[in-house]
Amino acid sequence: MIPIKRSIISRGYRSGLEDKIAKQIKEAGLDVIYEKEKITYTQPARIAKYTPDFKLPKRGGYFYVETKGRWLTDDRHKHLLIKAQFPDIDIRFVFSNQNSKLYKGSKTTYAMYCDKHGFKYANKVIPEGWLLEGRKKSYEHYQDEKTNSKEIDS
Repeated sequence: MIPIKRSIISRGYRSGLEDKIAKQIKEAGLDVIYEKEKITYTQPARIAKYTPDFKLPKRGGYFYVETKGRWLTDDRHKHLLIKAQFPDIDIRFVFSNQNSKLYKGSKTTYAMYCDKHGFKYANKVIPEGWLLEGRKKSYEHYQDEKTNSKEIDS
């Protein structure tokens, strides 16, 4: 097991990526809501709980950001169960490397797995568009710019 820096632990995070994402959220002017909620879901033959890393605002509610260095089979399975049982809960992933393979010898990357199963994901940092979803005017401006750039590119 790789030791985690004491400074990260003292700020309440369990990984360097979580610490980095918390700083990014704070620098974006948003409140850092870290592991404050539990989502109860059913695993076959037992009830289980999942604690998302971060909760961010969006129009009409919230979405969750889960940071992942290693994304093990049990964790992927858990997220498929949650998605099937709670399709309206928006959980997104930020990977330390979206091109990591699911396991040694696999051709499937974390990004490919997310695409296949309909999970939103990002590499290393939260995309600006996700952060802007919590700010109505900024988000509308961002969407307008995105739409206009698509029209120009067409």
